[in-house]
Amino acid sequence: MATITIEPATADRFEDAQHALSGGGDGASCQCAWWTITNTQWQQTTRDERKTLLEHEMAEAPPPALIAYVDGEAAGWIRVGPRTRQVRLARTKEFTGHSVEPWDDESVWAVTCFVVRREHRGEGLNSRLLHAAIEFARAHGARVIEAYPTEPIDPATGKNKPVNNLFRGIVSTFASAGFREVARPKPDRAIVSLDLTS
Repeated sequence: MATITIEPATADRFEDAQHALSGGGDGASCQCAWWTITNTQWQQTTRDERKTLLEHEMAEAPPPALIAYVDGEAAGWIRVGPRTRQVRLARTKEFTGHSVEPWDDESVWAVTCFVVRREHRGEGLNSRLLHAAIEFARAHGARVIEAYPTEPIDPATGKNKPVNNLFRGIVSTFASAGFREVARPKPDRAIVSLDLTS
């Protein structure tokens, strides 16, 4: 039985973060910067520049993510933090038109990105990461956690979506963790919320 631990993505774990992000998918090139910069900034930055942005972010408090370890090896990643620090969210009409929370409220946190290395997929790490993210947010004073998951099936084709397209998480993972659906901007995309005060 593998030993799974989950730790904050602090500055001393930067190389572990790189390992977790590089195991397949877009994590290595994105550096989990997609939600933290505007589209113009995204177009103007290189992978190395986004890597530097992440390194600086991991040196701040609270850390911007959690890292899952399987038998001591970094295997997965979840971004969780104040929604106000993830500036692209407030510029995405799909979200702004449907979220019921004020966009300037620091107590509203968001879970926006999952990465699991290929060799560890199917081991339930997304669920473990999400539960850890909930406790992390609660411990840091979050009032609400919002997320923007998708359905794993493409409604146009009836086929499974590519794993790279599921980086926001899937609806059922959040439902199992107690999140309620507050909006469905598109048939395969939801906005979900968890009240941490009750």
